[in-house]
Amino acid sequence: MSESNSETPARPPARQKYFALICLVLALGTVALYWPITHHPFIEFDDTDYIVGNPHVTSGLSATNFVWAFTTSEQANWHPVTWLSHQADCALFGLEPGWHHLVNLLYHVANTLLLFIFLRSATGAVWRSALVAALFAWHPMHVESVAWASERKDMLSTFFWLLTLLAYLGYARAAASAPPRNGRVAGLYVAALCFCACGLMSKPMAVTLPFALGLLDLWPLNRIAGWQTPVPPGAGAGCRPVSARRLVLEKIPFLALAVAGSVTTYLVQSRGGAVAGMPVMERLANAVLAYARYTAKLFWPTDLAVIYPHPRHWPLWLALIAVGLLLVWTFLCVCQWRKCPYLAVGWFWFLGTLVPTIGLVQVGAQAMADRYTYIPSIGLFVAVIWGVAEYCSLREPPRWLLPAAAGVMLAGCVTATARDIGLWHDSVTLFRHAITVTTDNYVAENCLGKAYEKLGDNEHALACYELSVKTESRFPYSQFNLAIAQLGVGRTAEALQHLEIAAALEPREPDIQFDLGIYFFQHGSWTNAVNCFSNALAVRPNFARAQFDWGNALANLDRPAEAASHFRTALRLDSTLTPAKTNLDRLLAEHPEAR
Repeated sequence: MSESNSETPARPPARQKYFALICLVLALGTVALYWPITHHPFIEFDDTDYIVGNPHVTSGLSATNFVWAFTTSEQANWHPVTWLSHQADCALFGLEPGWHHLVNLLYHVANTLLLFIFLRSATGAVWRSALVAALFAWHPMHVESVAWASERKDMLSTFFWLLTLLAYLGYARAAASAPPRNGRVAGLYVAALCFCACGLMSKPMAVTLPFALGLLDLWPLNRIAGWQTPVPPGAGAGCRPVSARRLVLEKIPFLALAVAGSVTTYLVQSRGGAVAGMPVMERLANAVLAYARYTAKLFWPTDLAVIYPHPRHWPLWLALIAVGLLLVWTFLCVCQWRKCPYLAVGWFWFLGTLVPTIGLVQVGAQAMADRYTYIPSIGLFVAVIWGVAEYCSLREPPRWLLPAAAGVMLAGCVTATARDIGLWHDSVTLFRHAITVTTDNYVAENCLGKAYEKLGDNEHALACYELSVKTESRFPYSQFNLAIAQLGVGRTAEALQHLEIAAALEPREPDIQFDLGIYFFQHGSWTNAVNCFSNALAVRPNFARAQFDWGNALANLDRPAEAASHFRTALRLDSTLTPAKTNLDRLLAEHPEAR
């Protein structure tokens, strides 16, 4: 881990051998550690919506699905590259989950190697870069991103993020030694922009990329004129200081992409009902506490869960303590920025790249999520590894101490990661663990109910839904699932009550509106059924089954012309919906005027 400050970017044959050997160890070690996920099934949480139950994905790559990927706002997100990746998997492997997980694993290996290559190239430090990459590859906080098929967006956005950094590094070095209009300089800059755009189309979290590039200009690239910091000879080699004006101009196209991505994401999530209404002070309290909790779990990764429910209220004293700790550490990093720039850069990388997911705009029911640390953790790892190495280079401890400490740290990470990978073996194990290590986890209770339901254990599923509703009555999905479970055991009056509550809580959820419409239809309340099908189609216009059942309800209301129109629309959307053809033919035979 300790390295001489005389290390240069030029790699003699021995150093080149170390470089290749480190890449091999990182790749093979990561594959061996995560190989069990290739035998895991899909999870009853997002995998159905993203892959298994999504016809635009399961039907593979096609012109229609390509257009859909770029125009849909499904899952309250706009990430066409992620949709295309899932479609490619289904085209190649069908719905065999092991292959989908394997692709995630390969992206994680690629991200690990790209991180190591970037840090080694930018700083000239082999062993520090290797240790940061190993922490990134084997830290238990990253299990969720890799082991969850639906989190392909994490893998892809980070892949393009790191390619952006490498292209930007190449651009900065080329610009230092070539005329401004040089084709290679322009090509590298355009490549960085293209990679950035692909990252944004994989996951909106990439909106912080321009901020990260600005931090890299400070350290290790040392490009900000008048803000030079003492760095080892290898760091920022090949770059030269440029004016702040030029650095700002360089970032404007990246900022334009980020702003466009931010606006698109906010509009899509707002329209999809994913943005939860919550008081500003509660969001601020959760944000500062999430920073503290993320930091604690990255240093001591225990009681990790797939879902951390939002309590909707945090004690003020706890939030103030978190604010104090964050301010103290930020102050210390700023005070040391000239002497130890890696501390400030690493810390602000962590703080800044978490902003889109920290809860300032509350999306979903979670207070935090392990997957959100996939990119931000890099900053903390860099700050810690470089800080410890520089401190020890001044104190000159025994030569064996640092390698031994690094070995113990990585062994602990590997052990914890192997344990947590095992939790993803099946949905029941995963969500039971989440309930065990958290309190009042109504989301996990609801997901556990879905897992039991899929296994055919309706008794346990009903109990989980009831517990979820008891824990948090304002969660629409547990209300909805409880209603469906109650319908299955003949408790229709109670089911209607919970269906109506779910529809009121989530008026823009088409499946809830559709099922409530089916309930009204089955009980002869045709007008209510029409209203519900209309609400479902207002959100999902291509919902063929809702068009079909809307037509049935209108036929019962003796409105044949309108019914025929909806039957035709249903057949246009889904030509395999044969009951729509049968009902249309029967309707036209009885009411020729509806033709």
